[in-house]
Amino acid sequence: MDEMILSMPAVALREVTVLPGMVTHFDISRSRSVKAVEKVMNGDRQLFLVTQNDSNADNPTITDLFPVGVIAEVKQVIKLQNDIARVLVEGKKKAALTGFGPGASYLKAEIMTIEDPTPLDYEIEQGMLRALKDTYHRYSGTAEKPGKDVSQQIEQGYDLRKTMNYMMSYLPFGFMDRQKFLSAMSVEEEYETVASLLVREMNINEIRNEFREKVKAEVDKNQKEYLLREQMKVIKNELGDNSESEIEEFEKKLKKLKAPKEVKTKIKKETDRLKTISNSSSESAVTRGYIETLLDIPWSKTSEDNTDLERAREILNRDHYGLEKVKDRMLEFLAVRNLTAKGQSPIICLVGPPGTGKTSIARSVATALDKKMVRISLGGVRDEAEIRGHRRTYVGAMPGRIVTGLRQAGVKNPLMLLDEIDKVSSDYKGDTSSALLEVLDSEQNVHFVDHYVEVPVDLSEVLFIATANDINAIPRPLLDRMEVIEVTSYTENEKFHIAKEHLLSKQLEKNGIKKSQFKIDDEAIRNIIRYYTREAGVRNLERRLGEIMRKAALDIYEGKTKKYTVTPAKLKKILGKERYSFDKANTKPQVGIVRGLAWTSVGGDTLEIEVNVMPGKGDLKLTGQMGDVMKESALAGVSYIRSVADKYNIASETFKEKDIHIHIPEGAVPKDGPSAGITMATAMLSALTGMKVKADLAMTGEITLRGRVLPIGGLKEKTLAAKNAGVKTVLVPKENEKDIEEISKEITDGLKIVYVESMDEVLKNALIK
Repeated sequence: MDEMILSMPAVALREVTVLPGMVTHFDISRSRSVKAVEKVMNGDRQLFLVTQNDSNADNPTITDLFPVGVIAEVKQVIKLQNDIARVLVEGKKKAALTGFGPGASYLKAEIMTIEDPTPLDYEIEQGMLRALKDTYHRYSGTAEKPGKDVSQQIEQGYDLRKTMNYMMSYLPFGFMDRQKFLSAMSVEEEYETVASLLVREMNINEIRNEFREKVKAEVDKNQKEYLLREQMKVIKNELGDNSESEIEEFEKKLKKLKAPKEVKTKIKKETDRLKTISNSSSESAVTRGYIETLLDIPWSKTSEDNTDLERAREILNRDHYGLEKVKDRMLEFLAVRNLTAKGQSPIICLVGPPGTGKTSIARSVATALDKKMVRISLGGVRDEAEIRGHRRTYVGAMPGRIVTGLRQAGVKNPLMLLDEIDKVSSDYKGDTSSALLEVLDSEQNVHFVDHYVEVPVDLSEVLFIATANDINAIPRPLLDRMEVIEVTSYTENEKFHIAKEHLLSKQLEKNGIKKSQFKIDDEAIRNIIRYYTREAGVRNLERRLGEIMRKAALDIYEGKTKKYTVTPAKLKKILGKERYSFDKANTKPQVGIVRGLAWTSVGGDTLEIEVNVMPGKGDLKLTGQMGDVMKESALAGVSYIRSVADKYNIASETFKEKDIHIHIPEGAVPKDGPSAGITMATAMLSALTGMKVKADLAMTGEITLRGRVLPIGGLKEKTLAAKNAGVKTVLVPKENEKDIEEISKEITDGLKIVYVESMDEVLKNALIK
């Protein structure tokens, strides 16, 4: 059959050569190669494979390719990650590359098929085959044992060319060797190539075996476990490589290490022990890891703190709006450090609702003080060993998170953020919060002992900042060791400034929008805060702004607008209908309806308490998912009203012949706490006497049986809720006066705060007689 000139898709291979009859796979990622494979998969599956002589060429030309390749049939294509395809092929026939066709998005090769060379006489061919098998026998005696199937195929081979093809395909030859075989144009040339390659590999294997013999001569017969180490030693000697061993490297680091004498003694002892342990022993890996840990801990290495008070203040104010207490405490610490040249590092716990900036303020503090920062998330940690480390007797033992944090920081005086300290738990393995007692005690943490490290670690210079959402979830002994700073809910004005000065620029950068391409009205920001978020922090506010930015990015990218403007009128179209609304104060006084104030995890809220009096048997009905404490407050209120019934002209029969029903709307929401005590008592007295309650008034406070008003918490959030609801007058316990003084004037302006000590004062200010 005559040679044929064909045109077909081609793939240029890097360091891979495919031979006729060879089944193999290779990975492709170049666009032209992928398109070539896709082309043949839709047709006859015939693909020309040619090897690059320059593996670095990304767009190979004909000069970058070997002149001879193979026509292969594509058996399978598998898509992998990162736009990589794995192609399974079977080589069919040799062909010579003559050029490339124009205009295709893939390599379109012009090839000429190469016919099989003229067969030799039977005697010559059989002689060559037997000689080749003899050479293979000698080769296999020096090489690692090839697969049983490979040797069997070669032994049973009766056709010279098929046997040579099989040897070149499945013995460990390089792609250049296979290419040389592929380029051979006669049986004699193919034979010489295979025979010379087998002889070359045989010589290499003999040299390798000589090295093995040298090693065996040096190693005692009973110390086979040292074989690998001695092999490396002989090879290094032959190469003239005199590099230091791992143990020598440890000893070198130990000399440079600045650490207490106790630590150096421990490392020296473990290093000497490592010399006697077999390298293949599991104990060797444990000891090596232990030495590396001790060498990595910054025993005496410290970072130099920033002493520039003004710079620190500027960074804290730049990164955060508000949070004055936290900023002042950090500046106080820095001032003391500057005056005393040391100063004890404080242990601070920031307590507040989610999204109020507790974690991010810690990052800013680290930047302001030029400290390395390590964040340790304690949420869900329930094993004491997470803090103190595992004893080295356990498989897979490792240091605790505190020591690991020091290793990461690389200095002994970093800022260590203990995030979500109120979320730690305990189980049969130990109490995590108890393990933290030593860490967070400035008198004890000078000699903190990690179970893994076994020698004391000094934590006295670490600046610990812990964060928590619920202070009640922190055990008292642990809380006693920390300086608690309350991070309260943000006011609407604070959220507005945070959005304008921080969140907007952050979201613009995140969504790839320039400042000149986006504008949002101040009133639109305020409306987002009022009607599309209800939270103590600003996380949902940032999400809403991000949602707006994404819509802006889409319009700008599609060319619908050059500058995206957000006005209050457009918010409904962008974000949908308003999600929240404030319960506004009543427009006119009513009987039996009083507005109370409540604290929730997302800020303050107002509760409208309703009371009805109806004929009955003197029962008290409570609805609206009230908790036990709130129910008890209602009972205390009833007892107080009965004790002052004569004063308000309430007949004694009323409590036998009338039922009182107290209801708090939003029945699906659980409610509890004592702060609604005076509110329920006022509402009941109003309903029983028929006296109206002022419409623009709200109140909060705990009631006693004798009518005293006790203090409550969450006053900032409650007064903020009252202001948002349009309330003009707020009744608060007298003992909370100090708390009101700490609330910013932004909240209290426009509110008349009346301090009350007894129910007489409450009723005097609330009822219209």
